[in-house]
Order: sequence, then C-alpha cells, then structure tokens
Amino acid sequence: MKLVVVESPAKAKTINKYLGKDYIVLASYGHIRDLPSKDGSVDPEDHFKMKWEMDVRSKKQVAELITAAKKSDEILLATDPDREGEAISWHVQKVLQEQKTLKDKPFSRVVFHEITKTAILKAIDNPRPLDDALIQAYLARRALDYLVGFNLSPVLWRKLPGSRSAGRVQSVALRIITDREAEIEKFVPQEYWSIFGIFATAACKEFETRLTRLEGKKLDKFSLGSEMDSKTAIAAIQAQSYGISKVETKQTKRNPAAPFTTSTLQQEASRKLRFGAKRTMQLAQRLYEGISLGGETIGLITYMRTDSVTVAQEAIQGTRDHIQKAYGADYVPKDQRAYKSKSKNAQEAHEAVRPTDVTRTPASVKSALDEDQFQLYDLIWKRMVASQMESARFNQLTIDIASKDEKITLRATGSTLLFDGFLKLYEEGKDTEEDEKNQRLPNVKEGETADLKKVTPNQHFTHPPPRFTEASLVKRLEELGIGRPSTYASIMSTLLDRSYVRLEKRQLIPEALGRVVTTFLVHYFEKYLEYDFTADLEEQLDGIAEGEEAWEKALQDFWGPFKSAVDETAPLRITEVIDYLNEQLAFFLSPSQKKVKIPANVVPVTVDK
Repeated sequence: MKLVVVESPAKAKTINKYLGKDYIVLASYGHIRDLPSKDGSVDPEDHFKMKWEMDVRSKKQVAELITAAKKSDEILLATDPDREGEAISWHVQKVLQEQKTLKDKPFSRVVFHEITKTAILKAIDNPRPLDDALIQAYLARRALDYLVGFNLSPVLWRKLPGSRSAGRVQSVALRIITDREAEIEKFVPQEYWSIFGIFATAACKEFETRLTRLEGKKLDKFSLGSEMDSKTAIAAIQAQSYGISKVETKQTKRNPAAPFTTSTLQQEASRKLRFGAKRTMQLAQRLYEGISLGGETIGLITYMRTDSVTVAQEAIQGTRDHIQKAYGADYVPKDQRAYKSKSKNAQEAHEAVRPTDVTRTPASVKSALDEDQFQLYDLIWKRMVASQMESARFNQLTIDIASKDEKITLRATGSTLLFDGFLKLYEEGKDTEEDEKNQRLPNVKEGETADLKKVTPNQHFTHPPPRFTEASLVKRLEELGIGRPSTYASIMSTLLDRSYVRLEKRQLIPEALGRVVTTFLVHYFEKYLEYDFTADLEEQLDGIAEGEEAWEKALQDFWGPFKSAVDETAPLRITEVIDYLNEQLAFFLSPSQKKVKIPANVVPVTVDK
C-alpha cells in the first residue's frame, strides 16, 4: 500500500479514482503548519531558525495522515507543481518523519501539471526526491515576509494608530497605486487641436483626412496648442487647392497572443469577464482539480499558477489537428508557433494554462459547468486554440493629399481584413479604449485632384494616467518583477481587506489610510519600498531556487540594514510623524480637512505574510 498526499480533498477524490485499491489518497488541506504571528518565530541570532506551529484543523488532518502512513509501505508527496507545493510536501515529510513509528519508510515527490489519468500515472512512475533548492527558496521567502511584516507592522501601530499592517510585497503594491493617484491629482491638462478635412475624388467619393504637415513642417501632438492656432491652420488649408500626392498600399499581419500565464489569465478575465483576480483563481482551481463528466472526474485545464508560455508538444499537435478539422487547412500555419516567456525568471519546465484536451470544446462541457466556470474555460480554450492559428492579414492603405505649394499635407488611412486567421476565434482585450477610425478608402491614383469639402477643428485635452484596475496592476507588478504568479490574487485581497484601497468601477482607489501608510513607509523605510530593491530581492530568491545562492546569507544581507532602519524609528514621536504627513499630503487634503486624522481606537491586526 502507498500513501499519496495531495493538497485538496477535491484533487484527492479525483486521483483516488485513477490509482485504485493499492493507494490511499489523502489531502493535507494546504499548509499543515506555519510561522505563528509572535516574537521569536524566526530567530536571526540562531541561523534564522524557524518555529512552526499547527492549528487545530491541521493537527486533525496530520493525525489522519500519520494513521495512513503507518499502514503504508511508501509515501508519495503529490502536492502542487510549484514552489509552494514543494514547501507543503517538505512540511508533510518533516512532520511524518518525527513519528518514530514510521521508522525509515521511503518518501518520494511526484509532480504533474494536469489532473488526467495519463498525467497521474506517468508522474507516479517517475518519482524524484524533494528539491532542496526550491525548499530553501521557500524558507528564505517565508522568513523574509515574517521579518518584514512582524517588524514593520508594530512600527505602524505605534507611530500611526489605526494603521493595519505592512508587508514586503503588499506595501510596494500599495505604493504603486498611491503614486498613480498622486500623479492624477497633480496632473495639469494640456490643450491641443487636430484638424480634419473631408475631400471628394473626381468620382464624388468622400473620405476623411487629418492634417499632418503645415507650412512645410511635420505636426506633432501639441503643434496646434490653441483655438487661434487652429483657426490659422484652417485659413491656410482653405486657401489652397489639392491633389493626391502619394498612395501607399501594404499588407500587414497580426499574430495571436501566447497561451495564458497566471498573470495574463487574470488580466484577460478582468477585462472580458469582469472577474477579480481572486475569483479567477478560485474558478481556475476548480477547473484544474476536476469536473464530473460522464461519471468520471476530469481536470479540464493544466495547473493555473505558472509564469511560462511553454506548451507540451502533444498539446500543440492536438490543437493544430483540431484547427484543421474545425476551420480548415488555411487556418493552420505551416510551422508550429513557439512562444517565449518575457519574464526572465519563468519556470519553463512548467506549462502555460491550457485545456488538458482541446477536443473538449466549451460547448461539449457546458452542461457540467456553472456559468462562471464555463466563461473562464471558454476563455482559456479559445486562447490556446487561437495561439496556434494562422495570422490575420490586413491590406493597409495610406493616401496623402498635398497642396499645390506642397506646404500642407493631409493624410487618410484605412485597412481592410484580407484573412481573419486567429481573429475568427479570439481577440485579446485592451486595458484602454483606443480611438481607431477604420474607414474604407476610395481607389485613387497619384496626381488626381481632390476637392476639399469641409474642414473641422477638434479641441482636445490631455488626460491623466488612468487608475489601476486589478488587471493593469497585475501587469505592472509583472513588468517590475514584483511578486510571483501565486501571490497576485492575495496582494489584491490584502489591500482591500486592510481598507488601504477600495474597488470602484473596477478601479483601485487608495483610501486616506492607504496614502498615509505609504507616505510614512516611503519616508522612513524608503529603500524597502523601492521597486528595484523589491524586484532584486525577488531575483535573489529565484537564484536560491536555482541553487545559485545560499538562503541564510541572503537573509543575513537583508536583516542587518533592515533591523537598523526599524531601530531608527524608535525615538520618533507621533506628533512629529503627523506633522510630516500633513506637510507631504497637503495637496491631497480637502479645504475642510486641514490635517491628517488617524483613528486611535482601531485594534491592530496580525502581521501579514
């Protein structure tokens, strides 16, 4: 008999059906122990020794694991295929090994990226030892989060009564949001004008153009900065006669987007389905762990926490075969599409988020899913299939109309779709609406005359940068190298739960408390809220996971300067802090709110991980 330990009961139930009577499959229910939120859980003076604790639920679950392990000949640790999963397996092994009755029973690690019978049986046949480097990276990350949270949060409670908590990544994400809000408030709109002209060809076909050159000079965005400038331009345009000076036709291609990573899945689900990051991951977890289809529980998607766009060869071939059958040979590119992760620390051995079997179309499984599950599966399925489809092709036409003295040029652009390719199935969403005019242009030749029918001025003002949505914040964190796939959803939840930000019309808006906390931390702990510092620390942790750095040295390098920074805040008086905050936040306080007010009766919460 072999004991297989997984993380969730849903996964245990599915895998148990695949393995049969010679296996016992039990769930650990996630982490079975953690660092308690009290002094001494990590001891920097004793090689960063950590003291772990189990809660009541974990003790009950571990007792069940111990009972099953005693009856088993071997223990297979089959938790999730990422760094956190490796850590959970390590905790389970350590706790079970403490039981003398287990003696020297062998432990093995098995890893699978999809919950299908083939993947499970293959993983069972190819066990490996636990990955020491991944475990050390976990220990370093967990110790860092504890040391930052447990030391920074009390500083906030003492110096800013009413504040809630601070965290190594959480506080940097909050800074990104509050920095953007400050940009918006300080933004001064700038006026500019654009000029549009309606021309008619000899065949009386009308089309719209935009002024691009005036007095022989190319116009930039702010060349016409006032109504007077626009009137001067219009007068110059109306005083001339025109002809077609240039006609340019070229074909362009648009390629499909790569299959989903955790980050891009959260972004696209936010744009298209209005799902928050937390909701997206809950639904993806359910699709991964398995849905009942025809009396069998089947995992519909691969593991949903990944920063890789790699896809298994058999999945690529299966997708290409499906495209040919469903859409025809024209939609299958000659060569397979291969994608490369933009994240330099991506774990390429993992796969992108994709359907486990592309022949399970969304329509064929719809009856087994609720509406939200169906929408997310439909999104994942379409993104994967589209990623192996032929490019879309466009015919782009540009017409330049010039005055007789060649000092004025107006341009018309338009494009027509020649072949829809992947657009037949899927088009990636955008974070901002783009003002695109795609008019059909008449057939004209260079040298033909063009009759000016109408000139229209348009007044514009520049807009401040947009507030972050959950999708655009995840994108920004990924661009900066801050956080990892497993942390994006929890970062959002923490900021909202702490009332540091609120979600309004899908926008993340910092609350007054969030701005006060950020201003305090940036002033007194500036280094630790710098984007580059946080990203470099993430890289250092990745280096530990790759076996390139020692975890204890990384902690020592961090702890000394950080402890000194914390100690330097001890003499600070609350009044001194409040005076500084009032000075820094004066631009944001309303006339009726002359001073920062922080409630003094809020009970502090436990430190963040």
